[in-house]
Amino acid sequence: MTQIAVFVGSIRADSLNKKMAKNLEELAPEGVTFVYADIASLPLFNQDLEASAYPVEAQAIKDLVVASDGVLFVTPEYNRSVPGVLKNAIDWVSRPWGTNSFDGKPAGVVGASGSTLGTALAQAHLRNILIYLNTKVLGQPEVYFAGAHELFDEEGVVIDTSNEFLRKYINTFIEHVNS
Repeated sequence: MTQIAVFVGSIRADSLNKKMAKNLEELAPEGVTFVYADIASLPLFNQDLEASAYPVEAQAIKDLVVASDGVLFVTPEYNRSVPGVLKNAIDWVSRPWGTNSFDGKPAGVVGASGSTLGTALAQAHLRNILIYLNTKVLGQPEVYFAGAHELFDEEGVVIDTSNEFLRKYINTFIEHVNS
């Protein structure tokens, strides 16, 4: 059994990135489970809380990452970078100093956006963060869903030939996690 901690960087009800994550989950090989991190409930990162009152919500996500075999980040692009809610979650999970739960974890980064530019810059920023946190980031294939609002049907299922591309990605990611 392979467990993947999933961080979806959009907390929007009709999130394109949540749809992408759900499609990847459906396409994952048998024996792979996705567990979604609840990043919306986290307070803003505050170093003062690290020693005195580490939030239980943050500890739950740290524990999820530790218990998982790999971590998948599914991010939109806001102002040419990652959403604040995602960065906030990463900060909590990597802290306090010396207790980085991402250390050594295989990681994957994908993203969907309604814009024509996709999520390339957000993913580049996220990869920089993840490399610093000593994750083992999958380099190829890359998934940048531009114009993503046109790539899902009413039920949130990927349409067109993108399905096979996502299947290739998730299979490669799971091989990366299990290697």
